[in-house]
Amino acid sequence: MPHLMRFSHDLESRLDRASQQTGIAKADLIKRLVQSGLSDVESQLLIEEAAMPLAHRSIDQRLRESGLGA
Repeated sequence: MPHLMRFSHDLESRLDRASQQTGIAKADLIKRLVQSGLSDVESQLLIEEAAMPLAHRSIDQRLRESGLGA
């Protein structure tokens, strides 16, 4: 699913430099960065969710976590 994104001049320059230094296309660098960043965000969200007291979780969420919900 292609997306059109505009990057700041600084970010664009950094991507150009990284692409030239590594020989990896900018599109591939961006894909790797998004995958890595998304994994980090998902991990952080899981940590935060695990720290959330059970009383603050909805019944639907608790049923899903237990394997009983849809």
